[in-house]
Amino acid sequence: MNEHEFHCGFVAIVGRPNVGKSTLMNHLIGQKVSITSKKAQTTRHRVHGIHTEPTAQFIFVDTPGFQTFHRNALNDALNQSVRDTLSSVDCVLFVLEAKRLTDADREVIALLPKKVPVVLVVNKIDKAKDREELAAFIADCQQEFAFTDVEVVSAKHGQRLAELLDKVRPHLPESPPLYPEDMITDKSERFLATEIVREKLFRYLGEELPYAMNVEIELWEMEGEMRRIHIAVLVEKDSQKGILIGKGGEKLKKISTEARLDMEKLFDGKVFLRVFAKVKSGWADDVRFLKEFGL
Repeated sequence: MNEHEFHCGFVAIVGRPNVGKSTLMNHLIGQKVSITSKKAQTTRHRVHGIHTEPTAQFIFVDTPGFQTFHRNALNDALNQSVRDTLSSVDCVLFVLEAKRLTDADREVIALLPKKVPVVLVVNKIDKAKDREELAAFIADCQQEFAFTDVEVVSAKHGQRLAELLDKVRPHLPESPPLYPEDMITDKSERFLATEIVREKLFRYLGEELPYAMNVEIELWEMEGEMRRIHIAVLVEKDSQKGILIGKGGEKLKKISTEARLDMEKLFDGKVFLRVFAKVKSGWADDVRFLKEFGL
């Protein structure tokens, strides 16, 4: 292929927490590489998801949901990650929930770049049956910002994603692909393993889960074709360990089992997984510690 016939570029996916950014990226690339939950800022890293076609490669960048509710070094680092991403991409997808424009959405709109194409993505259209109301909502959104284009989708059900790609493709610069065509993410297995555990923590602990929580790998060994993985869940107080472990250890056991099954599917091999709680007081406000996590 003549490299001048190929287009490749970075596409940021931004929006307030819980509008479906990670779900959208996972469906766009056809594999789960970005974790999802109903808890704000589940995504704590810029995760690249790669979708390659015969003439184009889309490198989607899933960002943390920009928010101001929690004020600490962790939250500041996540918000700065959003700002940095917006200044270094070829196109932006601004994701909104259908028929819902909030002050939190407007805070993100205020960050949108003026010199980069921004496509308005109205998500969860399965909840917006009335076409006239949806059209009026989109018109209101277009009063807030000069969007380059608009597409309505259902990220959860994978609806109208091909049409969304059609809106993005013209904004990708001429360039050879940056990644092999069978590569779907730039993240390592170690990173994906910790993300899977975090997702299960969010999913099974819900509102009980401490906001200041993270995970780290303490052991990663290959025994033939099997991966032996030990992952520590970091909490700030001894009392939070009990929330994580649950009565008789049932919660932690369920989290570990579900995470192991997901890892075996993603890595296509056997996994021995041990997940345990570890107290590390004040980590969410320790900037040096956050840098160890790449935040």
